[in-house]
Amino acid sequence: MKTKILHWKNEKALDSAKKVILNGGILVYPTDTIYGFGVNALNLEAINNLNLVKNRQGPMSVIIESKEKASSWVKLPNHEIKSALKYLKAQTTIIFPVKQNIVENKILGPGNTLGIRFSKHPFCISLANYCSVLITTTSVNRTGEEPKTNVDEILNSFKNEIDLIIEDGTLMNSASKIYKYEAGNLRNIR
Repeated sequence: MKTKILHWKNEKALDSAKKVILNGGILVYPTDTIYGFGVNALNLEAINNLNLVKNRQGPMSVIIESKEKASSWVKLPNHEIKSALKYLKAQTTIIFPVKQNIVENKILGPGNTLGIRFSKHPFCISLANYCSVLITTTSVNRTGEEPKTNVDEILNSFKNEIDLIIEDGTLMNSASKIYKYEAGNLRNIR
């Protein structure tokens, strides 16, 4: 497989990314922090392939286009949902308890929890809005390595393991901060 590269402003970028996600492929896309790996969060085969590429197992987060999107599947008392979701901000991932069958069980954390990431990058918002499934977001690196910051680094590390890279230059920010929502408070994870 030869990796295709499109700039995020290319008119074909959104359709191409959606096609990769819905066909079980692996996508690399820009976020408001670093590049992220995306696969269909309901497709076990795609998740397993991404775990092989990253050389890891374990929970993964998903991107959302709006805080309201998460309100129907977080598992919190109704009176608590709105105040809990106010914590979802740019450059932040929050782990929430979620209802059953929102994503493939393999990417859930202990206690049926899921990392939820609201990225302010226009491509993330458009992709999450355009796709009919939730999309994973996890740093573009192999476990134990630093995240890759540009297309050349990504191609050098992953050769032909990725179907499509949506490019946005060099992204040298820190990865998102990660918190776990517990009883009305946030606990810092990273």
